Amino acid sequence: MTKIHMIGGPGSGKTYIAAKLSKMLGVPRHDLDSIFWDQDSEFFGSQTPPVKRGEKLNKLLSEDKWIIEGVYYSWLEESFRHADYIFVFKANVFVRDWRILKRFILRKVKLAPSPRKENLKTLIELLKWNHQYDGNNLVEAIKLMKPYKDKVIILTKSDDVFKLFVKRKKKSSGGAA
Repeated sequence: MTKIHMIGGPGSGKTYIAAKLSKMLGVPRHDLDSIFWDQDSEFFGSQTPPVKRGEKLNKLLSEDKWIIEGVYYSWLEESFRHADYIFVFKANVFVRDWRILKRFILRKVKLAPSPRKENLKTLIELLKWNHQYDGNNLVEAIKLMKPYKDKVIILTKSDDVFKLFVKRKKKSSGGAA
């Protein structure tokens, strides 16, 4: 069984790495934004009610294999508990700023899918939030993960995730490359 939880600031590489790892391992990937934000609401920025959000999360956690990724933590202790691995992405905040800006531009020129109605105001709010994420949200998330510290792997380079699974794959195939 492979159950992976990925957490990190916006633009830290979670979604990109989760998609690649999902394909490599054949494990379904789930973006927590699609659970946290109410996809059925006609109003941008509407949150899914906590009870409904919990139900959606519990359904995912009951699967044999999953990769869950997002910036959230306060409602995810069950995910941390069930995970085989918890990857914490700690990319430099200015690298994340660049990725956020690049993603915004690609979405505006329709070279990347845009799941939400983004505008300059929401971009500025996201960049500001990005700068406080490590000192606030990530600190609190790591506190919540303390009981599961044996599963937590902190990464400053998101591609390091693959090294772990390549080694694991070689071991399970008898070391043949």
